Amino acid sequence: MKKIINKLLVNHSLIYKLFLYIVTIVLVVYLFPKGGQFKYEFQKGKPWQYENYYAPFDFAIKKSKEEIDKEKLQIAKTSKQFYAYNEEVVLNTKKAIFTSVNKVLSNSKLSEAAKNNLIQKVRSIVDEIYEYGYLEDTNNQIDKNLDVITLRKGNKIQDIKFNKLFKSSQILEFLNTKIGVQPYTEEQNAILSILYKELKPNVVFDEGFTKKMLQENLSKISYTKGLVSEKERIIFKGDIVEGKKLAILNSIKSEFESQVWSKSNYNWIVFGYTILVALAFLMLLLFLKKYRVEIFENNNKVTFIFFNIVLIVLLITLIVKYDAKYIYVAPIVILPLVLKAFFDARLGLFSHVLTVLLLGFIVPNSFEFIFLQIIAGIVTILTISELHKRANLFISVLQITFVYFVAYFAFSIIQEGNAQNLNWEKFIYFALNGGATLFVLPLIYIFEKMFGLVSDESLKELSDTNSKLLRQLAEKAPGTFQHSLQVANLAEASANEINANSVLVRTGALYHDIGKMDNPMYFTENQSTNVNPHNELTPKDSAHIIINHVIKGVELAKKNHIPDRIIDFIRTHHGTSLVYYFYKKEEELNGGEVDSSYFQYPGPIPFSKETAILMMCDAVEAASRSLKEPTAQMLDNLVEKIVSKQLEDGQFMNADITFKELQTIKKVLKKKLKNIYHLRIDYPE
Repeated sequence: MKKIINKLLVNHSLIYKLFLYIVTIVLVVYLFPKGGQFKYEFQKGKPWQYENYYAPFDFAIKKSKEEIDKEKLQIAKTSKQFYAYNEEVVLNTKKAIFTSVNKVLSNSKLSEAAKNNLIQKVRSIVDEIYEYGYLEDTNNQIDKNLDVITLRKGNKIQDIKFNKLFKSSQILEFLNTKIGVQPYTEEQNAILSILYKELKPNVVFDEGFTKKMLQENLSKISYTKGLVSEKERIIFKGDIVEGKKLAILNSIKSEFESQVWSKSNYNWIVFGYTILVALAFLMLLLFLKKYRVEIFENNNKVTFIFFNIVLIVLLITLIVKYDAKYIYVAPIVILPLVLKAFFDARLGLFSHVLTVLLLGFIVPNSFEFIFLQIIAGIVTILTISELHKRANLFISVLQITFVYFVAYFAFSIIQEGNAQNLNWEKFIYFALNGGATLFVLPLIYIFEKMFGLVSDESLKELSDTNSKLLRQLAEKAPGTFQHSLQVANLAEASANEINANSVLVRTGALYHDIGKMDNPMYFTENQSTNVNPHNELTPKDSAHIIINHVIKGVELAKKNHIPDRIIDFIRTHHGTSLVYYFYKKEEELNGGEVDSSYFQYPGPIPFSKETAILMMCDAVEAASRSLKEPTAQMLDNLVEKIVSKQLEDGQFMNADITFKELQTIKKVLKKKLKNIYHLRIDYPE
């Protein structure tokens, strides 16, 4: 049992990766729609490149979206508009009108015959207006261009000409022509006023019933236009995919991808997805193991990469389930952008390609999608270099969006044979995609906080000498600050020569000695007078102060929220070396051997190329200051001596650095030191 536990502890990193690998596969397969996949790729207007294809089962030929939309539009155009006739309004209106008219005529001096004539005119007018009805035409839903409408009177339905309905704009003119010959008598004027006042609309547009009948008509639309029997030939090899053949191929493709068809094959589909997803993530792990060993060995970084891929898969899956036409709104190029910011361009592009290939299983028009996204990913990697500069990011996003436009335009004219059937909506989606890509900057900041990573953009911000901590260093320990600047220049040049992370090592160099701010005068570079405070101390006490600057530096960095990636440089820049000067001084005082542990830095030793570079540059730059009249030979010997001593002491055992790279770094240091200490010729006064 103890052996098993030991093995688990020894291999815990590998076990975690295996667990992460399995969980990621399960999650991605779970997110994928579980429909089947049609095994043939085809495009409109292109020849069928496979063998003769016969129907594997009976299926219906589905109408295209355009055909269905056309039918719906035609039904909407021809669908009847229903109007409701209100009998109660008519009865109440007639009652009010005749009551008022009788009251007017009762006080009139007209003869009975004239009064009866006026009453008959009123009755005729009212009957004519309400024969088909008086329309309340304030409703915006009314289509006034209709020729025929359907009028509902109780349980009776009647189709009538729309112009037979009286409208409010027609009433006054109609009354004037019917009431009599002008000039009107007193009675006629009074009756005219009564009619105009009392006549009420009794016909309204029945919006609810109209919509109900429209929906009934739309529900009767057939979404199929024929049937293909099992083993019936669909297409010959070499035939052009168009017309009915295209419709049949699209229909059988949708059958394969439908949930109904795939229920009986669910387990096999899941099994197939699992194998393909497992292969994709295995390729990613193998890539990391072979070409990015430092990332592969860091479980946090591997988790971060897997997390980002799953995030993109989740985003696209949600869009496909909601409405697949919006897939180009999703800013997939954020994936290579983020990975490039934290790691490098090659890993970003490799991960992007694998992710796009996975997404090809669930998106429509997979070939078009894969091509557009891979091209966009390549452009992203090539164009975006400095994310922290907003102008660069904005220009690059414009270039990416332009590439989307051009590539989609090319696809469309190939498929349609002309540029007249372009889907202009997609250009809007590409523009929205570009806008969403700008979200990468806050996203990088969020990831830094979530995963404790540091991007090159953050490193560049930290390396600004106007930052709070570096300003304090310049004020409290100006000599140390100048030393750090020189070391940063040497380290950056060395890193560039061996393809290490120059931004990281420069930033680490600027912060590596911030612990000296605690007791700046105990370090020679800050001593402006001949008074040396170490003269009052024992060698052990002096060594303790010198060694303590590493511990103080780590504490100060953590207090100021400096990333661990930079704190590593503070911890390792002296490794486990000795404070040699005070060690030898203690030997002289004691006249014999001394316990070296009192004079040894706590370590750890450098564990990367960058931390190893800093150790060399720091030691060489500090030692070069002790040379009173440096010559080229003296500088060469100094570099060789210091680097060889560090190598002999095993300081580079954990750093992934080769002898060839050490030789290159030594050449750079020699060259740079000669430039720094170059002596000018003496000009005569």
